[in-house]
Amino acid sequence: EETEDSCITQAIKKGSNLVDYAAHYTVKRTIQERGITTPTLLLAFSKSPEQESQDISQAAEKMEMSIQVMKQKVCQKHKRSLHPTDLLSADLLTKIANISGCLPYMLPPKCPNNCLANKYRLITGACNNREYPRWGASNTALARWLPPAYEDGLSQPRGWDPSIQYNGVQLPLVREVTRKIIHASNEAVTEDNLYSDIIMVWGQYIDHDIAFTPQSTSRTAFLNGVECQMTCEKQNPCFPIKVTTNDTLTMETDCLPFYRSSPACGTGDHSILFKNLSVLTPRQQINGLTSFLDASTVYGSTPAAENKLRNLTSNEGLLRVNVKYYDNHREYLPFTDHIPSPCAQDMNENEGERIECFMAGDNRASEVTSLAAMHTLWLREHNRLARALKNINHHWSAETVYQEARKIVGALHQIITLRDYIPKILGQDAFNLYIGLYKGYDPTINPTVSNVFSTAAFRFGHATVQPIVRRLNAQYSDDPELPDLHLHEVFFSPWRLIKGGGLDPLLRGLLAHSAKLQVQDQLLNEELTEKLFVLSNNGSLDLASLNLQRGRDHGLPGYNDWREFCDLPKLETQSDLNSVITNPNITEKIMELYHNPSNIDVWLGGLVEDFLPGARTGPLFACLIGKQMKALRDGDRFWWENDDVFTEAQKRELKKHSLSRVICDNTGISEVPVDAFQLGKFPQDFKPCDNISGMNLEAWQELYQEGKL
Repeated sequence: EETEDSCITQAIKKGSNLVDYAAHYTVKRTIQERGITTPTLLLAFSKSPEQESQDISQAAEKMEMSIQVMKQKVCQKHKRSLHPTDLLSADLLTKIANISGCLPYMLPPKCPNNCLANKYRLITGACNNREYPRWGASNTALARWLPPAYEDGLSQPRGWDPSIQYNGVQLPLVREVTRKIIHASNEAVTEDNLYSDIIMVWGQYIDHDIAFTPQSTSRTAFLNGVECQMTCEKQNPCFPIKVTTNDTLTMETDCLPFYRSSPACGTGDHSILFKNLSVLTPRQQINGLTSFLDASTVYGSTPAAENKLRNLTSNEGLLRVNVKYYDNHREYLPFTDHIPSPCAQDMNENEGERIECFMAGDNRASEVTSLAAMHTLWLREHNRLARALKNINHHWSAETVYQEARKIVGALHQIITLRDYIPKILGQDAFNLYIGLYKGYDPTINPTVSNVFSTAAFRFGHATVQPIVRRLNAQYSDDPELPDLHLHEVFFSPWRLIKGGGLDPLLRGLLAHSAKLQVQDQLLNEELTEKLFVLSNNGSLDLASLNLQRGRDHGLPGYNDWREFCDLPKLETQSDLNSVITNPNITEKIMELYHNPSNIDVWLGGLVEDFLPGARTGPLFACLIGKQMKALRDGDRFWWENDDVFTEAQKRELKKHSLSRVICDNTGISEVPVDAFQLGKFPQDFKPCDNISGMNLEAWQELYQEGKL
């Protein structure tokens, strides 16, 4: 007769096999479908995590399925099903963690205690905090600032079960919210009269420095093996977005495919196994990147990624570059080694060479050309700095040159973000309130990126995306050779950069044109709500619905919970809503769909609030973004202003630098605005590069001493 232990072991094996089968099937399909680019597969490609994140995701999914199998299978002698309060034996716990592969990820990392570890960040972000070495590290759970809101308290998203009511009503379908409230035509764009289009690009780029949530490694349901693309049934990891019959977005089905984000090990259904407590910890999601503002967009967040990005044969500490194409003798990012990659090709080139997706520190670098351009700019800046540092310190090893250049690039990311970018988004008052002056490193502050920040608040930038991509010539004027493009024509299209005049025309267009202004009745343009990743006639996705569904997938509490978290008044009625949203049409539509302000999805609620004075967000997002930025600054031992990170002389030089200077140093552009984010008219508001200040690297010159690194 089978023992309780062997019965449980069988359950775990079965759970693991279900996940393995789904993953194997997904890989098989991916190989068969090379060259077919459905929008969902493109999204999956750009969200395809590094190997380490994939391993963790799969381990966590195995644990979750094992528990589901155990729930169905009665293993106890008393023939009752496993109850959350049941204690499992310690060796059984270890066995479960071991079989699934979760165990190694639950243990704290070993922190090296040598002088290098105190001089440069680890690529994973681990050991930044000596007491809590996992804080801010890649492949750890996103932080929860409020307990999650799942329908079953553990892992089922709000809106999963249509019979569940919230304040007496059902939650609206996310696609309905998009169509009735968020969607705006491409023509309905109000220009931002203060800020240039590059402010939007910087926001996206920095978001990709601090957060990336891997989605499930499987594209088929674990329990019945049905493909998420083919079903409208909710079955982990499929959480499809229902659409109404008259929706133009999908032709065949009544839903858009959506994959749940992977759970982190030891959360959700399987946390009983780890805590051995009667208290279950709800499902958490993973951040595949380091939380820190550390230019992981340039260098990667795992040792494996970092090694692929470095040129290990050079003695100058350089990063790898594209060996096939150059931009007027300037460097491009290397192509990915996942060949063929799903990036779009030039339809007019029949037998032309393929141009693959780019490879950078973050996998999403090819999503749009402006983002690829920003990644390229910083690749060039690293190599420029490395060559210059080697030039003044011949005795430095390649490793020292690489680390010192990386350290400067990271500092510039921090300076541009907190000095030049964030105050424009929050307004000076909210900046002073939530962030304030730097007082030094505080080891009690957890820098980990919060779930609400990455899943809702920082996605405010989607409402500032222009539907048109403009490219300008050296006189900053339109060029018949470089016509305007619609945004959907540049999704996953590196060829547009390489064959379309390189970085310079694109960056000029970003500097000299305004960002889209976020207006309450013009939130996301149709390029994002109707044509996301449309590269063929295989349908497309809708960014607004993905954002709302992702918030529910992650168990984000509703709008009022977050208002209370930020000490803002709770809004009970439509007239309360009118006090923070001046457009009555919008409050009416919101109440029509949600019926109660507490039901509003937090991303939508934060997005429609009136701006604070001098800001580009309302009070809720200003609070959430402000708190996050303060944590990223004050909880980072390697923050550029912290004592002993740089010398006083080096800090003085770093302060002179700016994004405009980086553009001057790494492109053929000869005239720029002093502040790249401020919208200026050409030529009166632009200055020659000679008049743009920058750092002098002599502050990094080291007297050669025998026996030194």
